[in-house]
Amino acid sequence: MSEDSGGHKAPTRRDYMKYGGAVIGSSALAGCAGLFAPDDTGGTETSTVTATGTESETATEDVSYSVTMAPMGEVTFDSIPEQWVPYGGDYADMGVALGHADSMIGIGQPGEYYTYVYEELPGVSVDKDRIAKNDLVEAGMSKELFYEMDSDVHIIDTGMLRNWFDWRDEDIAEISEQVGPFLGNMIFRRSDSWHDYRFYTLYEAFEKVAELFQERDRYEAFKQYHDEFITKIQSRMPPSGERPNVMLTFEGTNEPDTFSPYRLTDKGTSKKQWNDLGVADALAGTDIENLSTDNRGELDYENLLEVDPDVLLIRGHEQKSASEFRDTVLAYMKDHPVGSELTAVQNNRVYRGGYLRQGPIHNLFLTERAAKQLYPDVFGDVTSDTKLFDRQRVADIINGDI
Repeated sequence: MSEDSGGHKAPTRRDYMKYGGAVIGSSALAGCAGLFAPDDTGGTETSTVTATGTESETATEDVSYSVTMAPMGEVTFDSIPEQWVPYGGDYADMGVALGHADSMIGIGQPGEYYTYVYEELPGVSVDKDRIAKNDLVEAGMSKELFYEMDSDVHIIDTGMLRNWFDWRDEDIAEISEQVGPFLGNMIFRRSDSWHDYRFYTLYEAFEKVAELFQERDRYEAFKQYHDEFITKIQSRMPPSGERPNVMLTFEGTNEPDTFSPYRLTDKGTSKKQWNDLGVADALAGTDIENLSTDNRGELDYENLLEVDPDVLLIRGHEQKSASEFRDTVLAYMKDHPVGSELTAVQNNRVYRGGYLRQGPIHNLFLTERAAKQLYPDVFGDVTSDTKLFDRQRVADIINGDI
């Protein structure tokens, strides 16, 4: 990570925007109050908006509001962010769902932000090429890029910055004060020892982003549609005793020989569709742990054969269609001397495992896909064009027609 030694003390665009040219000390900048706040351990918080008078005869309304989310605690905003940067596709997708795609100016890993699903939603799009120009990971999470982007808020878990990118508390404080505050929580898995503060479900995190953008109505409409969709899917699922057990792994090659395991019991948001669809974790009762910062263990075909799941899911192939996956990855496994012995391989029940980081829009598409993968007799084959949710209704919510 580059060490910024100076040259960034001049007033920023944000200073003039907030204070009309009268630049004040950094202690009053948005986000500082909660910089090293304790865990967000309570229930769902609401944004706080206050109105205060001034010493002049005419009272001035204070439209500031705050959002409280672990690990940063309470973060205060003077206005709705005009520019924002998420680390991953989960929070990027939340912003799109709330109608703020155009103000997203960068991202942590553009290659893992899957925007092709938006093509099925009328009037919804993201200029991925534009945001990919500010690739935080490619830049090594350099502070210089944060200054160049000049974002009003960074939706990035600061624990991740410390543990993955070697940021210090001083670095976080510097960018929070000189550029814009941090907000966000790593939600896609729950197996990292350093993440010792509150976790959030997908919709709890989505609600926080809605508070950030002051988009309560869009959030409520989206959540209502999601809840109705999940209820409808679950009402058609076979009884629990007739559902397959599932093993979720990662291996991004077309000719896989080893696999990194995930535990469905981890309950990170990347497993949401599998948990909503009521499948059993094939690794239950084993000592195999979830992939994490500390655990990078891999399993070979002999290990998989000991488990022999009904359904095998493999992540790392999201640019392939279902047919392309079958013609490459599954075809290789069918020819493998040990892999071909797996029940899932013999029954053609090896599928793409879904995104690592999914937001609320992604989740609708991934749940639809997963329902077909798990219960094809009920919902149709995964290669079929059967649609299980209303694309137009989702697009209307995103576009503000609530």
